[in-house]
Amino acid sequence: MPPETSPSEGLATPEWNGSSPSPGPVTRGATEPGLLPSTQRLLLRRAAAEQAHGRAPSLVAAVARGGRPVWTAGRGRTIAVADLHRAGAAEAVRPDDHTQYRIGSITKTFTAAMVLRLRDEGRLSLGDPLERHLPGTPIGGRTIAQLLSHLGGIGAETPEPWWERVAGSAHPALADAIGPSPDRFRPGRRHHYTNVGFAVLGELVARLRGTSWERALHRELLAPLGMTRTSTLPTAPHADGFAVHPHADVLLPEPAHDAGVMGPAGQLWSTTADLVRWAAVLGGHTDAVLSTDTLAEMREPAAVEGDDGEWRLGAGLGVQLLRTAGGILVGHGGSMPGFVAALWTRPAGTAAVAMANATSGVAVVDLAVDLIDAADTAEPPLPAEWVPAGPRGREPLDLTGVWYWGPAPYSVSLRPDGGLLLAPLGRFGRASRLRPDPAGGERWIGVDGYFAGETLTPRRGVGGAADHLEAASFVFTRAPYPPGGAVPGGVDPDGWRCGPGPVPASPR
Repeated sequence: MPPETSPSEGLATPEWNGSSPSPGPVTRGATEPGLLPSTQRLLLRRAAAEQAHGRAPSLVAAVARGGRPVWTAGRGRTIAVADLHRAGAAEAVRPDDHTQYRIGSITKTFTAAMVLRLRDEGRLSLGDPLERHLPGTPIGGRTIAQLLSHLGGIGAETPEPWWERVAGSAHPALADAIGPSPDRFRPGRRHHYTNVGFAVLGELVARLRGTSWERALHRELLAPLGMTRTSTLPTAPHADGFAVHPHADVLLPEPAHDAGVMGPAGQLWSTTADLVRWAAVLGGHTDAVLSTDTLAEMREPAAVEGDDGEWRLGAGLGVQLLRTAGGILVGHGGSMPGFVAALWTRPAGTAAVAMANATSGVAVVDLAVDLIDAADTAEPPLPAEWVPAGPRGREPLDLTGVWYWGPAPYSVSLRPDGGLLLAPLGRFGRASRLRPDPAGGERWIGVDGYFAGETLTPRRGVGGAADHLEAASFVFTRAPYPPGGAVPGGVDPDGWRCGPGPVPASPR
């Protein structure tokens, strides 16, 4: 089901220069009040400075918490190309949350979500070679996961002409976009960002769905989420795209062609209201179109940019990961001629969207990150309210408490979703969350950490009491190295013993 907030919620002022939506229902978690006027002013100052110093014809931004907007702003004016020489034209209006901007490569996150939905339905595996589902391409040996995470080693762009500034008819078929020599690196060797790879993934979606990528997108993602102002071609009101002269305050209109087969890499137009809804998906505030497990998998680091080990930008499955002082952000940047866009969110935390209609010069990625940091510093998010567990979170209580891997103490606790948390109690150790095995039985499968994908099984003794736990051949017992316990290799028969005692002090 779609999020419960409406696309236009909270836009109270016609100037729309920092309004804060009134509190409303959220998709998941506690409802937070709107931001304080002092925080709104701080955010507005940052957005206004970026529009002015970046010389953006117009700029929009939004901050969201709990999957709903808590602050929005629009600066500058959306000037129509036809009115560039008409001073004070009526069409030059301040943008609002319904104003469309081209979002460029943020489009890739939608394409990736559709691929993962196919995986969740059992239509494909991420380890499958592309050839199994989309035969006949020169990159058929790459896996779907490699294409999603830019590890396929294929070319970044199409053969000339550059696809972003020409109509899709310049590369009429997928083969024209891939080109005759797409190989750049051994698959899996390094992260090499590729627009072509997402054109291929879009065709994969179309082939398996038996319809166009655009129709599948609307049916599976946009309609369920209520994203009525996201489309492949602009619909009014929308901003026109411009290049701003580097040495004069004059504008040059940029083309806005239909990218054709390259559309799944960067075609979409959207609004701040719609992208806040999408940020709620990527941040895990709703499982309306993807399960929470799949969303967590999307956000796992698969590759990083840079060769020195100090990375700032990485890749998950169709999403980018931005390493900041405040932690890892998930989302994507986007650019097309005349437009730049950014969407970033802390998982289960604050999100921000920023868009401008200028080809370059506007640091929307930095703006979005700064808005998140400023909001979280000025008004730290409220902790989620504690509530007692439901029926799934109460059994089996006899597995909880302290267990020992050799001499190392661990705790096992029940999670509200019916899973377990295995966590070290000492200075060292490996924590993992585990969920019940969907195949049934008293088994749990690791979700993350060292035991991700591994099985934990309780072994019960006489009377049904839990005697020990087995996880990936590790054995956890109720006491450290108990005599006669199920410890691999056995335990010294003399058990624990004392040492020789302290060394006597030397006489002075």
